[in-house]
Amino acid sequence: MLEKAQSIGAEKAFLVGLYTREDIDEPELSLNELASLTEAAGGVVVGRLYQRRAGRDGTPEAINPATYIGRGKAEHVGNLASDLEAKVVVFDNELSPAQIRELEKIVGCKVIDRSELILDIFANRARSRASKLQVELAQLQYTAPRLRGMWTHLERQAGTGGASMAIGMRGPGEKQIEIDRRIVDQRISKLRNELARLHKRKEREVKVRNSKAFTVGLVGYTNAGKSTLMNALTDADAYTADKLFATLDTKTRRWAVGPGTEIALSDTVGFVRKLPHHLVASFRSTLEEALNADLLLHIIDASHPQALSQVETVERVLADLDCDLSRVVPVLNKIDNLLDEDAVVHLRSRLSFSVSVSALTGQGLDELVKAVANRRRQEWLELRIEAPAGNGRVQALVRSRGLIKHERFDGDRWIADIEMPRASVPALRQESGVSVEEL
Repeated sequence: MLEKAQSIGAEKAFLVGLYTREDIDEPELSLNELASLTEAAGGVVVGRLYQRRAGRDGTPEAINPATYIGRGKAEHVGNLASDLEAKVVVFDNELSPAQIRELEKIVGCKVIDRSELILDIFANRARSRASKLQVELAQLQYTAPRLRGMWTHLERQAGTGGASMAIGMRGPGEKQIEIDRRIVDQRISKLRNELARLHKRKEREVKVRNSKAFTVGLVGYTNAGKSTLMNALTDADAYTADKLFATLDTKTRRWAVGPGTEIALSDTVGFVRKLPHHLVASFRSTLEEALNADLLLHIIDASHPQALSQVETVERVLADLDCDLSRVVPVLNKIDNLLDEDAVVHLRSRLSFSVSVSALTGQGLDELVKAVANRRRQEWLELRIEAPAGNGRVQALVRSRGLIKHERFDGDRWIADIEMPRASVPALRQESGVSVEEL
């Protein structure tokens, strides 16, 4: 039976972080986020410790290859965790399988790193078929390099090696590892194939939806208020909670931005600092709805002390996903909860054309609607088209790429008032006997 990424359940947790100056300026705030992640996973934080690592000349020291933080510091963590009756030590760093094994020997309890913690949260929150498959794939990809550590009991049974090793004792351990790896590889391959099929189907659905309406996607750091904003704009009744990764699955609703003008608004999973690479790759199909939207609203918690750092994190993830950042409009949310007005002024100077709102109180939502409606007018045109009634190719082109608001036949002419993306209009004008007039 293969082991999966460990769940921390309702266990008492002790938090540890090691930072260089290049990592982060305010380690206490980083540990606060780790605490929120731990609580989101169901754990109870009972203590924390962080260490700045820098040499005498101010340059970063090398990370300890065996224990990451050094044996002496690991023993200190073990003593503190024991005194606080912690059952798990959570590192705000990416640890190797060997480092986890060595640390567990020293501290005397379970050790997990930030990536495993996030995988645990996603596993508990996944609801749809696609998100469950995506999480399982990410977990297996995380687990695969750690398989050898799962069979150390068989290595001990096989002896210490060398001439004294009994004949035939080496085989069972090696065979089990090989079988285990084969099972993991086969399952990963099966999951990838199934997700590829889901991805293609989702891609088709998104293309059909995008061809019928201007589409907007909500992206942002986790807990920035995306679902609350979606509820305020569309009465979507999306689940909201003051916790990280409250929702994982994409939800799409209609949003009226003017009389007779509706757009498709999609909410997505939030991002977080040091989001595991495998998880980002696995969830690409879930993000498809937003990544292929005509416009992205980057929802930012303007009241957060690390708002700018969170902005940079989201921008990095979007860039990694090959998203066109020119389609992104920053939305400064939670302005009803500001503690530092100067910080918001700095954010506005850093983020051009941003809109300030409060999804909770409704402040600024009218300005957001206007901004999106203006962007839509730039991208989609209202047209009156006349074409030969027998030209089915023109009608098919309009129906596949645009939205027909009204149509009629006048003799041998087909006349329609339509809305269509600006980029698709040249294809209409090239058709013989077709006239196109902007309204």
